[in-house]
Amino acid sequence: MATFDVETARSKFPAFKEDQVFLDNAGGSQILGSVVESISDYLIKSNVQFGGGYKVSKASSSRYDDGITAGAKFLNAQKDEIAYGSSATQLLRNLSFTFPFQEGDEIVLSAIDHEANIAPWKSLAERLKLVIKSWVPQEGSTNPKLLPEDLKGLLSPKTRLVTCTHASNILGTIHDVKAIAEVVHTIPNALLCVDGVSYAPHRPVDVKELGVDFYVLSWYKVFGPHIAMLYASRKAQEQMGTLGHWFNSQVTLENKITLGSCCYELVQSIPAVTAYLGPAKAGSWGGLHAQETLLQTTLLEYLTSKPNITIYGERSADEKLRLPTVSFKVAGLDSRELVETLERTTNFGFRWGAFYSNYLVNEYFGLDASGVVRVSMVHYNTLEEVKGLIEAMDGVISKI
Repeated sequence: MATFDVETARSKFPAFKEDQVFLDNAGGSQILGSVVESISDYLIKSNVQFGGGYKVSKASSSRYDDGITAGAKFLNAQKDEIAYGSSATQLLRNLSFTFPFQEGDEIVLSAIDHEANIAPWKSLAERLKLVIKSWVPQEGSTNPKLLPEDLKGLLSPKTRLVTCTHASNILGTIHDVKAIAEVVHTIPNALLCVDGVSYAPHRPVDVKELGVDFYVLSWYKVFGPHIAMLYASRKAQEQMGTLGHWFNSQVTLENKITLGSCCYELVQSIPAVTAYLGPAKAGSWGGLHAQETLLQTTLLEYLTSKPNITIYGERSADEKLRLPTVSFKVAGLDSRELVETLERTTNFGFRWGAFYSNYLVNEYFGLDASGVVRVSMVHYNTLEEVKGLIEAMDGVISKI
C-alpha cells in the first residue's frame, strides 16, 4: 500500500491553521491555498471579459481555456464535452431542459440518489408526459446497492434515460457504473446520467472507461472553488437541444447549457486542483487511498463493535467497496442530539440529517427528521482526529 505524508498534504490547505476538525467533507472540502492564490491573481491581473484582442483579455481567455482543459483532462474527456456551472443541481436542471423526449418515453430513476439527480427528471416527466420507473434496490437492506441485474427488468425499448449515483452521499458504497452503463446501452439511444459528486473527491474518474453519457461533479468537494462541472459525450449531445441564444454556436456542451458567463475566476483556478491531485496513472492517488482506508477502517471497527449502532452503507472498509463517507444511527439516541452535544464541547465538525437524500433516509430507511449521523473524511484528515472523535462519541454513547 502506498505511503502518504498527511502533514505535507495539510500544509497545502490554509484552513488547517485553525483548530477546527473538518469531518463534514461530503458537504464541502477545504480549499487549496494554490486555488485561493490563483483566484486572487486572476482578479487582480486579468479580470476582464475574454475573447477580446487586447493583452489583458487575451490573458483572461488563455486562463479560462486552461480551466476548461484541466477539467476535461480530469475526466478523460474532450474540451467540447464539459461545461461549468454554479452547482451540480443547477447543471442537471439545465440538462433536463435540453431533451426533446416524446410523450410515453420512459426514464428510470434511482431511488437512493441525492435529490439533484431526481427532481429535474421528475419535473421533465411531468412536462413531457413521460413514464417514470423507480429503481429501488433490495428493500429492507441497510446497504442498498444499485445492481445492473436489477436494472434490466426496468428497461424497455421506450427507455430514454437512466440515472444513478456513483457513490451515495449517505452510504459511501461504490456502484459498478461501468456495468450499469453496459446494461443501459443495450437499449438503442438510452442515456445514462451519473451523479459523481460524492465519488470524485476520492477516486480518479475516466468517463470513457466507464462508458457514461453524462457525469456531474462539484469542485468545491474536490478541494477547489464553489463551482460544478458536467460531462456529456459527443454522441449524447446529438440528442440534446440548446438553451443558448439562437445566434450562438451550438457545437459544444458549454454552448448548449451554459447560460451567460460562468465564473471565470473559478474556472481558471481548476488547474491548481488537478496539479495537486496529479494524474491517476502517475500513482499519486495511491497515497490518498491508503490514508482514507486507514481512517475508514478505524471508524468502522469502532462502529461495528457496538451492537446498538446501525451502519447505513457498506460495513467493510475495503477501498474497492466504499468511500470514507460513513453514516450511522445510535439506537435510543437522536442523531441531532449526538452531533450537537459533541459540537458544544469539542472542535469536531460533522453532521446529522438526510443531506438531500430524503427518500433514502426518511422513506427507504424509515428514519425520523434527525436522520443519520454522517462522518465524512478525506485524505487530509488524520488518524488522531478520527480516534479523538471516537473517544468523544463513546463518552456519550456509553451512557445510553
